[in-house]
Amino acid sequence: MTMPITAARRAIAVTTLLITGLLLSIGLLLMSGLLVTGTARAATSTGWIRLAHLSPNAPAVDVYLYNFGNPNARLVLHHVSYGTVSSYQQVPAGEYTVAMRAAGAKGSAPPILSTGFAVHSGGAYTVAGMGPAAGLRLQVMDDKLTAPSGDALVRVIQASLRQHVVTLSLDHRDLAHNLSFASTTGYQQVTPGTDLAQVTGAGEKASMNVSLPADSIQTIVVLDGSGGLRLDALKDAAGSQIQPSGAAQTGLGGTATRPAPSPLPWIAAIGLGAALVILAARRLHATRYRPLHHRTTHAKRG
Repeated sequence: MTMPITAARRAIAVTTLLITGLLLSIGLLLMSGLLVTGTARAATSTGWIRLAHLSPNAPAVDVYLYNFGNPNARLVLHHVSYGTVSSYQQVPAGEYTVAMRAAGAKGSAPPILSTGFAVHSGGAYTVAGMGPAAGLRLQVMDDKLTAPSGDALVRVIQASLRQHVVTLSLDHRDLAHNLSFASTTGYQQVTPGTDLAQVTGAGEKASMNVSLPADSIQTIVVLDGSGGLRLDALKDAAGSQIQPSGAAQTGLGGTATRPAPSPLPWIAAIGLGAALVILAARRLHATRYRPLHHRTTHAKRG
């Protein structure tokens, strides 16, 4: 017996609904997978930057951080004076420019100096204004984030203009011998513990206790203080598996970590697709297997 036209149309409509539901579910599953993959990839494609003013006779400055090619500053630090080092700022990997302007100058004013550099995924960098005011320059330093297991890493930055050459020892071991002004040593491996760091110049000396936990990475900075040499210790990383965290306390923001998108809309959409599939399947089953006596009744009435 030939299927009535209305029944055939109903079957076609139900089949179409079934295919639509299947395609919707498959498509949304693929899209959600791509979304998760893209989010995970974006989370790992970041680096860290911190900014410093290490020129003893240079006045305070405003420091600007730009994404390369974008005239809008990503971060601004106002009135940064000698000896100031910001906390790390997490940024996407890419090309950046750091510019210094006189404190209080307009953001559109020509910078005193600027430099460009690349932030690689998983890398950390210190960008410091160094040297005398007459020869001020921006220096980009690569910061290590992994220390040998069970040991510590230490480097030295010489930012004292009053003592052009210094020697710094840690627990009677020279980490920097006759280190010139505006110079930096490489990282050196040391035994963890609390040690006495001592710096000596031509006519001055200073010391401080430095705590060096296992797996830590630190930078000791030699500075000019009000009464002579002074030392400061910067934490580059707290452990071999711990990345720098935090952001500068002043600035324009825009770099806060964003939460991953909620999966609820995707779950709801996939559920809708599954419901369409189930509904279509039930209707198709009802159309194909309608009880015989029901069909006979309709035939007699016809």
